[in-house]
Amino acid sequence: MGLTNCSRVKEFILLGFPHIWGTNVTLFVVILLLYLLCITGNGLIIVLVKLDHRLQKPMYFFLCNFSVIEIGHTTTFIPKMLVNFLSAKSTICFYCCMAQLFFYFFFGVTEFFILAVMSFDRYLAICHPLRYNTIMTSSVCLKLALATWLGGFLSIIFQMAMLLRHPFCGSNIIHHFYCDIGAVLMISSGDTHLIEVLGFLVTVAVILSSLLFTIVSYFFIISTILRIPSTSSRQRAFSTCASHLIVVSILYGAVLFIYLRPSIKSSSFSIVKAVSVLNMIVAPVLNPFIYTIRNNEVKDAFRKALGSQTFTFPKHGTVFCTGKR
Repeated sequence: MGLTNCSRVKEFILLGFPHIWGTNVTLFVVILLLYLLCITGNGLIIVLVKLDHRLQKPMYFFLCNFSVIEIGHTTTFIPKMLVNFLSAKSTICFYCCMAQLFFYFFFGVTEFFILAVMSFDRYLAICHPLRYNTIMTSSVCLKLALATWLGGFLSIIFQMAMLLRHPFCGSNIIHHFYCDIGAVLMISSGDTHLIEVLGFLVTVAVILSSLLFTIVSYFFIISTILRIPSTSSRQRAFSTCASHLIVVSILYGAVLFIYLRPSIKSSSFSIVKAVSVLNMIVAPVLNPFIYTIRNNEVKDAFRKALGSQTFTFPKHGTVFCTGKR
């Protein structure tokens, strides 16, 4: 799949959303507000966990990683989308497009892994509470977090290496509002079968394995909760898991629809765009609220932060994760 003798295109045109008079400004304002809410909400979680010693637990350490991923994921494409809304011609350079594609999937895959780790953390906390602090030490938390980021990188790097060597010599019009793999392969000049097969296999391995791991974890979690004799204790246990289950349902539902197909070039791009908006713009805005609205510890930390005239920063060297070493 090496380069042919044709001249590779230097930039792509992103068709984005239908151009109707007056809608670009409206979309710009709406998406900018959603983006600012996403950055603010996820950033607030990171700051609260860093400042409040009561939140320096494994669950919130992984939640911080999740918030960093959400910020990185949306920043990969939204700023460029906003610029294109106000431009006469929505273009992106070839290598900028490849970089956008890489970071979009890097953060996306890492998100699946961190959600699986979060479900494992809840499994240990509810099913093995006496051993929880012994198992989930600072060292283990850090290794699990690093493994999720490394897994995200390795899942996309080989496909990206193949894509960079692929010829793009014909059309440069991408039928999407960002550089999605399906839309990019649609305009490729060469045979994309190998890249599609590799992408499909990686998608199956990442999505289905992490989903299966999460389902099994919650099977044991729910079984354990149902055996708790106290009604109030059961409600508290369910409350700690409900937010994670809602986020998992939204994310997996959208991504399974978009990417888990033998040929990612064959779907209606109008439908894919609509689901992508839900998954990539709306969900990251909702996630901070989903995780905090039912969480009394985070709400108490937020009230404490608002009520304090000065913030007390943790001592140097504090790790989010607590437990015996």
